[in-house]
Amino acid sequence: MATISQSEVLDALNEIEDPEMPVISIVELGIVRDVTIDGPRAEVTLAPTFSGCPALSSITESVRNKVLGIGFVEVNIKLALDPPWTTDCILAAGRDKLKQLGIAPPDRHGGDVLTALDLPVPCPYCGSRNTTRRNNFGPTACRSIYFCNQCVQPFERMKPL
Repeated sequence: MATISQSEVLDALNEIEDPEMPVISIVELGIVRDVTIDGPRAEVTLAPTFSGCPALSSITESVRNKVLGIGFVEVNIKLALDPPWTTDCILAAGRDKLKQLGIAPPDRHGGDVLTALDLPVPCPYCGSRNTTRRNNFGPTACRSIYFCNQCVQPFERMKPL
C-alpha cells in the first residue's frame, strides 16, 4: 500500500457534501476536526453540528466509505462534542459557497452568540445590511428567512451557533 497523506484524506473528504446543504462539503462546514494515519489505518474525528444531527449516520457512513475507497483497510470514526461545533468553524470557502447558494452565513462571533443574533444580516446577493427577518424558522432548524430591502430578494440565514 502506498503511503496516503493526511492532506490526501482531507482532499477526499472535501468531496463529501453536507446532506442538508449539498453545495458545501463537510470539510468546508468545519465538522472534520482531525485525521490521523497509522499505516493502513485512519482515524477521522468529526464534530457534528449538534449532537442530535439527523444526517450524522449518513455523514459517518460516507466518511468511512470514502476513506476505505482511497486505500485504507481500517477506518475509525470518533465524534468530538467538546469543544462543540459552532458556525465559527465554517471555513472561508464554505462561507463563500453558502452566499452563492443564497444563504447568509453568520458573522464570526467568538462565542458571543447573543450579540451575533442581533447584528444586521448582510444580504448574500447584494451585501446590503438593510435586511429584515421574516421568520425565525427556515427549511431546517439552523436557518431563518430574511428579506433584503435593497435588492428585494428573500434569502435564508444560517443561525449563529
